[in-house]
Amino acid sequence: MPIIDQLATSLGRRDEVPNQLLAKQIAEGNDTTAITELVAVVNGKDKALQSDAIKVLYEIGEQNPSLIAEQVDLFITLLTGKNNRLAWGAMTGLDCIASVNPDGIYPHLSTILAAADAGSVITRDHAVGILVKLSQIEKYRDECFPLLMEQMQRCPPNQFPMYAEGAATVVFASQKAAFMELLKSRLPDLPKESQQKRIEKVLKKLNK
Repeated sequence: MPIIDQLATSLGRRDEVPNQLLAKQIAEGNDTTAITELVAVVNGKDKALQSDAIKVLYEIGEQNPSLIAEQVDLFITLLTGKNNRLAWGAMTGLDCIASVNPDGIYPHLSTILAAADAGSVITRDHAVGILVKLSQIEKYRDECFPLLMEQMQRCPPNQFPMYAEGAATVVFASQKAAFMELLKSRLPDLPKESQQKRIEKVLKKLNK
């Protein structure tokens, strides 16, 4: 059966279960032909089917990132489009493959950050995820970790603890002091005690 006929919209479904099951099947089968079919649907004109297809692509990326690792250009194109669902879905896809194709993603960093600034919370979350992954790589960390701290400096309080916990896993010696100062400076801005405790826990680990 063609991939398009297995998408939730084609099946008359309003839930995501068919898309999730399809993604699992494609990921486990390492089905490159299905990826080509999904890309064609994303590039089509039916918005509901496009939404289904981008969902399947990033679900595949979460399970088998190498299978969609060559779709950087597609995802970058979607980031700059007017369809917000496709934009944050594309950023999710890029986050999934940042560890397996960092060299493909790095040249598009300015586009990724512009989309993060203009997009939804989900879009920003995954842009931060990309920066965390690139900061793990020695040749990119000197540029990417400061960009990560910039995102943390101006992100909403609700996102700050999650970003801090991610960044703490990749902070390197020359940036550690600046990173800790950033955590301390934003600590009073956090409205919830649970958020403050998460930052205090990060600081405690960094002080060891």
